[in-house]
Amino acid sequence: MEGQSISETMADIDTIPKIRHPEKAHRPDNLPLRKPDWIRVKAPTSPEYHATRAIMRGLNLSTVCEEAACPNIGECWSKRHATFMIMGEVCTRACAFCNVATGKPSHLDADEPRRVAEALAKLGLEHVVITSVDRDDLDDGGATHFVQTIAAIRIASPKTTIEILTPDFKNKAQALGIILGNKPDVYNHNLETVPRLYASIRPGARYFTSLQLLARVKETDPTMFTKSGIMVGLGETREEVLQVMDDLRAADVDFLTIGQYLQPTVKHAAVDRFVTPDEFAAYAAAARAKGFLMVSASPLTRSSYHAGDDFVRLRAARAAQHAAA
Repeated sequence: MEGQSISETMADIDTIPKIRHPEKAHRPDNLPLRKPDWIRVKAPTSPEYHATRAIMRGLNLSTVCEEAACPNIGECWSKRHATFMIMGEVCTRACAFCNVATGKPSHLDADEPRRVAEALAKLGLEHVVITSVDRDDLDDGGATHFVQTIAAIRIASPKTTIEILTPDFKNKAQALGIILGNKPDVYNHNLETVPRLYASIRPGARYFTSLQLLARVKETDPTMFTKSGIMVGLGETREEVLQVMDDLRAADVDFLTIGQYLQPTVKHAAVDRFVTPDEFAAYAAAARAKGFLMVSASPLTRSSYHAGDDFVRLRAARAAQHAAA
């Protein structure tokens, strides 16, 4: 697609279907619970927010910040921090918690990696998070496209550290090797919830497939930082959350994030309850006691929230651990 204009490229990229979640259209409504004060955020209005948005629009790029309706978008974009979502705007799965549109995606945009690299250079990002929709239609699940994006970033911004948040690739054997050979700085893959809730919340995935992917990352490259996250407020118990922590530590995962699930629409899974800040603090203390190098647990925690600052602390924690050994 070299030499193709942005306007021509835009014509090739997925368009969001008129019904964003067709598989949920006939489900009964789940009326949302009233949010407590600790979960409320202000609408974004800053000039920096609009400047970040203009860069994304000008380069025709998608972000998980927008597509997943992240509550932190105002804060992050005001700091010129954005999480890029590659491989289109349409996901091949239909998770009950996710606001990303579902359906049949179109072909990959070969120019997208270059535009991602151009955008992060304009934003001046020292640390970037790259995630994607699920692309179960592709032979490698999109792993090659991740690698092309990593390569483009390293050409445009060689000092920028790279964190990738990938799908499970449907356990396609070659996908993980393709990515790990290009050594991202952080490999993130979210478990999302406890195993008991997978059938209703994450029906296209398998808990132990995700857990094994994280374990294989560390088995392949013990020096790579690994990261995973879960949502709470979906009906899980404290004992189940603690078991997930143990499973992640058995896979030698370094960094755990825990955040409050927020219901995107009335057709999505209902919020069971709003977990209090004190409960999040208790989860963080438990995770630290279990040996995670880093823990971020709060109502508004998301996988890429404060990712750059957290990466600095993550490296420092490992250095301190090695010094103490």
